[in-house]
Amino acid sequence: MSHTSSELSDVNTIEQLFQYGKSCLSSIVDARDAKIDTQVLLTTVLNKPTSYLLTWPEKRVLDAEKSLFFDFLNRRLKGEPVAYITGKREFWSLDFLVAPCTLIPRPDTEILIEAVLENNTDNRVSVLDLGTGTGAIALALASEHASWDIDAVDFNEEAVALAQTNAKQLSLEQVKIYQSDWFSSIDTDKRFNVIVSNPPYIAKDDEHLAQGDVRFEPLSALVAEDDGYADIKHIVENARNFLSSNGQLYLEHGFEQHVQVQNILNDYGYQNIKTFNDYGGNPRITMGTL
Repeated sequence: MSHTSSELSDVNTIEQLFQYGKSCLSSIVDARDAKIDTQVLLTTVLNKPTSYLLTWPEKRVLDAEKSLFFDFLNRRLKGEPVAYITGKREFWSLDFLVAPCTLIPRPDTEILIEAVLENNTDNRVSVLDLGTGTGAIALALASEHASWDIDAVDFNEEAVALAQTNAKQLSLEQVKIYQSDWFSSIDTDKRFNVIVSNPPYIAKDDEHLAQGDVRFEPLSALVAEDDGYADIKHIVENARNFLSSNGQLYLEHGFEQHVQVQNILNDYGYQNIKTFNDYGGNPRITMGTL
C-alpha cells in the first residue's frame, strides 16, 4: 500500500480503519463489495459482530489488531479471496471453515439445496454428495433434515478432513464423509434417492481462470477435460449404477452449459430433465430422474 507511516498513524479508531479499508479496496472492487469486504476483515480482526463496528466507531484498536488489519488489506489488494484470508464463509446461514484446498462456497449453489429440498419431503432420503469440498451441500441438507442418510466424498484428503471438521463444528456428524475419486470408494450395493455434485466444469483455456477469486482456488476443483464436460459425463454415466428407482441427479454447471448438460442427461436415459436459474437469472443447476 502506498501510504506513509505518518498517514497510517492517524488511523486508529474502528471508524477510521473502516473508512481507510473501504477506500483502499474500492480500487479493486465496487463500492458495495469494498464495504462488505472491509466489514468482514475488520470484524474478523476484532473478533466482534458487524453491529459492534456501528456501536463503537470511536473505539481505538490495539496496535496488534491494526497491524493484522493492514496485513489482511494487503492480501485482499493482491486479489486473495476474503474467505481464504479469514478462513471462513457463510453458506445456507451456516458458518463454514474454508481453506485453499477447496472451492469457496458460493450463494448460487444454494439454488441446488432449494431444488433438492423442494423435490424431497420424506423423512427418509438417502443422498450422495460428490466432490463435497468444504461439505457445504451435504451439511446444508443435513441441517434441514437430520434424519436423511447422507454420504459426502472428495478426492482430496485435505478437503475430506476440512469437511469432517465442519461437520463436527456444526454438530452434523451424522453425515458420513470419506475419501473417494467420484464413485470409486462407494459401496457398490448402495443406492441413493438423490445424487448431487458441483463438479469441475471450466475448460482449461477459459479466460475467467485468470480473473477474480478463482485465481486462488484449486484448479483441480475448477477445470475439467473435454471443454469442461469430462467430469459431468463421468458422473451422469456412473450415477445410473448408484441411483434407486426414480432417483434424482443434480449438477451445478456453467451458465452457458445447460443445453449441453441436458443433452448428456438425455443421452444416458434420464427423464424429467429440468434446469434452475441462479440468483442472477443464469441457468446454473440441471437435474434429471432415472
